[in-house]
Amino acid sequence: MAQHKLILDGDYGIDDSIAALYLCRRSDVEILAVGSVHGNATAAAAARNAISVLDLGGRPDVPVAVGAGRPMAQAVSISSMVHGDDGLGGVAPSPPPDREPVPTPAAVQLIETVRSHPGECTVVATGPLTNLALAVLLDPDVPSLVAKVVIMGGTVDHPGNVGPYAEANIAHDPEAAQLVLGADWPVTQVGLDVTMPTWLGPAELARVEASTTPTGRFVWGILQHYLAFYAARHGRHGCPVHDPSAALVALDPSLAQWFEAPVDVELRSLRNRGMLVIDRRELAASERTEERPPVKIVIALDSRRLIDILLDGLLGD
Repeated sequence: MAQHKLILDGDYGIDDSIAALYLCRRSDVEILAVGSVHGNATAAAAARNAISVLDLGGRPDVPVAVGAGRPMAQAVSISSMVHGDDGLGGVAPSPPPDREPVPTPAAVQLIETVRSHPGECTVVATGPLTNLALAVLLDPDVPSLVAKVVIMGGTVDHPGNVGPYAEANIAHDPEAAQLVLGADWPVTQVGLDVTMPTWLGPAELARVEASTTPTGRFVWGILQHYLAFYAARHGRHGCPVHDPSAALVALDPSLAQWFEAPVDVELRSLRNRGMLVIDRRELAASERTEERPPVKIVIALDSRRLIDILLDGLLGD
């Protein structure tokens, strides 16, 4: 019996796909369902990428549902500059011809899955949180049926990547993030504060390039667009480990250090929309008018150990 029962929800760009492929290769992980969402690619393209990744990872039986194609209250924005027009750096493989997404929308699939496994599921969300928010709106009991939610998104002290203080997954649907972070389920937030310093540098990339396994060749292929983007943006060879960091923390919380506090999302500011707002003042609790549950805000990762675990899992026979 698998130790970890996961529901994956993501926009299946380059780092989502690496995270999912790593999870596919873990014998102690059962992936119960996968949902796609707008963000790194369109929701439809993200679903196709997820199907291809699951097939490569030896999990062709996992149902993939197409999720929300747009945010709840703003225009859709697709991060093709970062992930390529197909979400996988221009080299997305075609899904197996006999594999199609299930007809159920991702939010409904999430509800049905957690109701079939009450108290057992961890939701790993590596894209905008639209599907999770819709699930909570459709079935308010969902949070009580989920063991925990681990999200890659947001930033506390690190600069944003789509604005001065806003990170893409949150900024692509701030209303959804506000709802999800305020729902009564255990949420762990893994943001840019810890994923940007968790960096694949020349030595780590050499390991990937040298791999002759199908997984290693796939990962090296999709990384090329990603590496070019980060070289142009940051002026150095390598890339951060965003979504895989959240996936590994979901399996092994000892990789992370955190503090707990309620989290709000800025919705009104034109310049800072999507920013996470955490009031750390001692008197904050007495001034809070709307009670929100605490979120585990990850402030440090054992980056060296995390990267070693990730690469060993991806590149091993």
